[in-house]
Amino acid sequence: MTIAAILDEKGRDVVTVSVSTPVSDAIGLLAERRIGAVIVLDHGGAIAGVLSERDVIGCLCREGEGILSYSCERLMSAPAITVTSDTAVLPALAMITRKRIRHLPVVDGDTLIGIVSIGDLVKYRIDHIEQEAEAMRAYIQAV
Repeated sequence: MTIAAILDEKGRDVVTVSVSTPVSDAIGLLAERRIGAVIVLDHGGAIAGVLSERDVIGCLCREGEGILSYSCERLMSAPAITVTSDTAVLPALAMITRKRIRHLPVVDGDTLIGIVSIGDLVKYRIDHIEQEAEAMRAYIQAV
């Protein structure tokens, strides 16, 4: 089971913003798209970081509503922790747990090709375990 299988199922759509995008605009995207994070790209199109709900809430608590006019670059988590499409699901889950993050940009070299969340990884793992259990039940009943 690899990240590629998850992307094949969920799609490769990624919401991105620029490092100079105001945080208020990024929050609007999070709400509109019902997502927990956006990938922040530098002006050359490379991944600069990830801006998540956690980043916004933490900074809002510390600094107040003035952060809404900040650039995403000021709040984002950087550097972004990334995976490739051939990364196995279990190591990706371990990475998310160890690093205490919820989103992993998926890259092919320097190119952003998707994003997976902890929810995507857990769903895929549970589905796989259920398929294995069903196959085992069918095997036992056939014997």
